[in-house]
Parts: sequence; C-alpha cells; structure tokens
Amino acid sequence: MKEISAKEVQEKLENGEELNIVDVREDDEVAQGIIPGAKHIRLGEIPERHTELDKNKQYYMVCRSGARSGRATEFLNEQGYDVTNMAGGMLAWEGDVE
Repeated sequence: MKEISAKEVQEKLENGEELNIVDVREDDEVAQGIIPGAKHIRLGEIPERHTELDKNKQYYMVCRSGARSGRATEFLNEQGYDVTNMAGGMLAWEGDVE
C-alpha cells in the first residue's frame, strides 16, 4: 500500500497541486474540520460509492489516524484505483480545514 505523510499532502496543496482527497471519517468527525476540497465518503459507504471515483485519477485517502483510510486504500486498490493513504490521518494534519 502506498502511503504519504500529512506534511507531504499539505506541501502539495500549498504548491498549488490539485489533489483528489477522500475523507472516510464519520459525519461528526468531518463536522470538526475537513481538508479544503476533500470529498467525504464514509468508510462504510466505499463499497457502494466507489464508482463515483474516476479510475484515471489519483486519490489520497484520509481518516482520523490512518487506519480506516488504510482499509479504504486496500479496497480501492483491489478495484483498480490509484490510491495513496495519508499516514497519521487528521491527527497529523497541520494545514487548513474547512
């Protein structure tokens, strides 16, 4: 499984890169702050909603600590998506949230 640090994701965003970020946390967690521009799909909805994602794009998966997004990353990799897990999740995130 490919992983990237929260700092590396933040640097990419600060450098103007357009990233496809998917936050798999629950609604109450997302209400406390989400990375600007991230798409919210709860982990439990990934099997039904993964078709909303484009297999020609790269995605960065995010959760609170990196464990749930890791499970989502493994599932989506098996479905043929280019997915990278953000290690440490939002606990490691120091950038802006909305």
